[in-house]
Amino acid sequence: MSPGDEAALEEANARFYRAFEALDLAEMDKVWLHGAHVKCVHPGWPLLVGWEAVRQSWEAIFENTAEMRFTITDVAVVARAELAWVTCTENILSEVDGRLSAASVLATNLFERSRDGWRLALHHASHVLGAAPAE
Repeated sequence: MSPGDEAALEEANARFYRAFEALDLAEMDKVWLHGAHVKCVHPGWPLLVGWEAVRQSWEAIFENTAEMRFTITDVAVVARAELAWVTCTENILSEVDGRLSAASVLATNLFERSRDGWRLALHHASHVLGAAPAE
């Protein structure tokens, strides 16, 4: 992976979280590919397949969320030709339906190289329920 690819992927990943934090559907539209092959798994949700289903999920989340703040840690980037993935921990402070909550979520963001740069093809996030098993 070239240093340019790593920087571009870190920026694409950061752009996703900025759109998420801003609750900005127009910006989220710019982050994602818009194909039938895109997928998303939000914590506790079923697998969403295709851009329309994924976009509707963001619309619902944004409509029901007053505030969302992320601190992203443990970022690791891997790139292979036309695909790359970023794994990270989402440390989230949010207000949904008047309730404040804090959570840590493990995420994998799969990016596909497009003519417009790296775009999200898969976001998979799951809650951290406990410590990793001892080795």
